[in-house]
Amino acid sequence: ALALVLALAPGLPAAGAGRTPRPAERGPPVRLFTEEELARYRGEEEDQPIYLAVKGVVFDVTSGKEFYGRGAPYNALTGKDSTRGVAKMSLDPADLTHDTTGLTAKELESLDDVFTKVYKAKYPIVGYTARRILNEDGSPNLDFKPEDQPHFDIKDEF
Repeated sequence: ALALVLALAPGLPAAGAGRTPRPAERGPPVRLFTEEELARYRGEEEDQPIYLAVKGVVFDVTSGKEFYGRGAPYNALTGKDSTRGVAKMSLDPADLTHDTTGLTAKELESLDDVFTKVYKAKYPIVGYTARRILNEDGSPNLDFKPEDQPHFDIKDEF
């Protein structure tokens, strides 16, 4: 069965006789961020990474420093979960929150589009907000499933 999987899986390197296959390369491990921890990554310090969260997923946007760094146009989005602001294309401080209550269908569609085509496509995922995994009282969110998360890829498990 393993031979069949290897034969049908293009791109998987075949282990030669006597050679040990190399483990798959992985990015840095993801971690859980509290609001206070995430707030430390606003790009205020020159040598510090810049993080922002959308839909509870924390992205390292340091490579887009000209957009997200100190004094840059979208710096207001950094150091927090700015899901509502991304959905509404708004930098209004009242919109820079994780709360999506009352967003229109068009705004939710825009959020999903930007999340997938901008953030997931361009920036590495470094973690999740605690709110995504834990309930307000600190108990586990039973709806959270690692296999449904954006960084999970079944091919990385083999």
